[in-house]
Amino acid sequence: MNNYNADPNKAEETVKEMNRKTIQEKLENFDEFKFYLSSKIEVGKNLGMDEEQLAKSAEKVAGYLASNAEPQNREEALLQELWKVGNEEERHKLAHMLVKLAN
Repeated sequence: MNNYNADPNKAEETVKEMNRKTIQEKLENFDEFKFYLSSKIEVGKNLGMDEEQLAKSAEKVAGYLASNAEPQNREEALLQELWKVGNEEERHKLAHMLVKLAN
């Protein structure tokens, strides 16, 4: 079942609404980050989002975090560097990989 009202842009809005303390808490531990991402992907699936919509949402969140959050560990620093050097297509593929990683 696909919910075409699911809007990947809302992911970016949600991240912007989170306060910095909450974001930092989620990023302190990479396993916690993956668990958090997994829980948000599950919410998206329950809303009827398919993998492409989930990846677009992940792109919005990753773009926001790459610009506004400091990596808290080596894994997040690597993801941030990959995001920064990637072009639009590469970032989209990385977003798909993040969705798969968190599933």
